[in-house]
Amino acid sequence: MTNRTPTSSEVTDRDATPRHRTALVTGGSRGIGFALAAEFAADGYDLVLVAQDHDRLEAAATQLRTRFGCAVTAMATDLSDPESPQALHDRVSEAVGHVNALVNNAGVATYGPFAESDLAAERDQVRINVEAPVALTRLFLPAMLERDDGMVLTVSSTAAAQPGPMMAGYHASKAYVLSFTESIAEECRETGVTVTALCPGPVSTGIHDRCGRGSTWLERRFMFTPQQVAASGYRAAKRGDIVFVPGYRNRVIPALSRLLPSSLRRRLGHWVATPGVVPRR
Repeated sequence: MTNRTPTSSEVTDRDATPRHRTALVTGGSRGIGFALAAEFAADGYDLVLVAQDHDRLEAAATQLRTRFGCAVTAMATDLSDPESPQALHDRVSEAVGHVNALVNNAGVATYGPFAESDLAAERDQVRINVEAPVALTRLFLPAMLERDDGMVLTVSSTAAAQPGPMMAGYHASKAYVLSFTESIAEECRETGVTVTALCPGPVSTGIHDRCGRGSTWLERRFMFTPQQVAASGYRAAKRGDIVFVPGYRNRVIPALSRLLPSSLRRRLGHWVATPGVVPRR
């Protein structure tokens, strides 16, 4: 599925004047990923955009080329395929050489009682949200460390701070990548490579609509745009922040959750994640 000959866009886009820095962004065709790609492009990076939907990906690549005059290499990839990270690394190495920044943004969510969930969808969620960032970081980080220069930016969530009944797999996946990122950041502390976990609260990306849940009453009060999250998150990554939560309001629930006993943390997670628990206005 992912082992294929590079398309013309993967090769000829590099004919543009090189900017000498390249950022690879997974889930880069929409939402936070697209907004982060725009931040990198505005700061002088060329781009490798990765997403599953080929048509949406090419449209995003065209928009970024036109807006910023950067080279954009579009690589349609299904990150739920366990072989895709290695195949993607090989394609990137062939098409653009090395990357200076890796943005692990691609993510999906499932919703509903876990005992009634679709097992294939739950496995895909783990592969996309957890396995792909781990594998891609392992594949691209060594070259950054060898050059003593680079950035790894992984999108987690404030969902990492508490259990999420009805979204158990999603919350667990975000907790995993948050802990993973903090650990790798410490390993890279005395190097020229920065490692950052971006942990937004509710963002108007449509991810909850796509999993069939919709947004809760509380989320709509805390909602940020992808552009707001990307702008502040990119600045945090450039500063070398290890964990960054955009917006003071979105830091309230994670901070509160740490102070509560486990039983109340679970209830809080259920209240935050379930539509209808708080009456809609």
